[in-house]
Amino acid sequence: MGWSPSVSLMRNPSILSATPSPSSRTKPASAPTAAASVSAPLGSVVFDACQIGVVLRAVLFVEVVVAVATLFLAASPSEWLLRAATVTGGALPATLLWLLVGCALKKPLGRLPLRAQYGAGALLGAVAGLYGCGLLRLTGVIAASAWVASALAGALFASLIVAALALRARGRTPAATTARLEELQSRIRPHFLFNTLNSAIALVRHEPAKAEAMLEDLSELFRQALADPGESVTLADEIALAERYLAIEQVRFGDRMRVRWDIDPDANGARLPPLLLQPLVENAVKHGVEPSPEGAKLRIRTERRGSMVLIEVINSLPPLRWADEPLPRGHGIALGNVRDRLHLLHDMRAQFSAGLDQKHYRVRIAIPAEP
Repeated sequence: MGWSPSVSLMRNPSILSATPSPSSRTKPASAPTAAASVSAPLGSVVFDACQIGVVLRAVLFVEVVVAVATLFLAASPSEWLLRAATVTGGALPATLLWLLVGCALKKPLGRLPLRAQYGAGALLGAVAGLYGCGLLRLTGVIAASAWVASALAGALFASLIVAALALRARGRTPAATTARLEELQSRIRPHFLFNTLNSAIALVRHEPAKAEAMLEDLSELFRQALADPGESVTLADEIALAERYLAIEQVRFGDRMRVRWDIDPDANGARLPPLLLQPLVENAVKHGVEPSPEGAKLRIRTERRGSMVLIEVINSLPPLRWADEPLPRGHGIALGNVRDRLHLLHDMRAQFSAGLDQKHYRVRIAIPAEP
């Protein structure tokens, strides 16, 4: 798709008519999904043992405890290495077993009350501890089996890991709420709202259809901003919202804003935090198009590469030949929010980078293709 001074709107604007638009008729069907994600029990994300970051942290935590505990029993470095290796031979398989079972039973465990999940996690930890002890006994590494101690240690470790996962799950809500409020403040800026309404008023008499479409886009932006946010949305939803925002700004900037969409349909199902793409697009308009009398080019690109989805927002930079001093730079608050929210949802599997790329500013995101 080439550069175009307009954003394609694949809908029939009818916000001012008596008949609801197709987009408005389809909204109620998707509403239960968002509501379900908001009202889902905390446990649905507590047992998130399938994340590679959770696996690495759990293994590292157990190994650090083993290394410190065996220091009390060792008289020399060589003896410490031997004891640490012996205990690791049981602790590491037990930890991996607990993580594997927790990942496999994530959905059933997520339907339990939170206290029951702690109990289930501790019980699975006790079983995993017995497994590790039995493994050492069967291989002849240890002569006597400490069954009770192994079960209690496994239950304790498992409880601590579940507590850490619960805290991580709870941490998503305030972070998402704070980011949402900051993005709302950034998106519905007074001058943006003022310019949008003035543009709509100017179009009402001569181009009523275009004014109608602009008001519909503005209404949808407000609806999304004021709706209860879920944990995640699809990339296709975020692209649709960004299209509405750019459709409004297109009327304001006209030919000064040239937008190019390179969208891979195979990437549309990827999940990301709600209201994530639009602030990046707004930043591109604010720092690329707005300060430049000649305008700027914007490019939004998505691509699926194997098990990952790549998202890029690129804007050309305004020349400084008419400026008496360098143009002001942003504080990076929006970019920091995007990075934090991505890591909360996808942990170590999410990648984020932003910076100058020759004569362009490029924001690059990589997230898992599958939820």
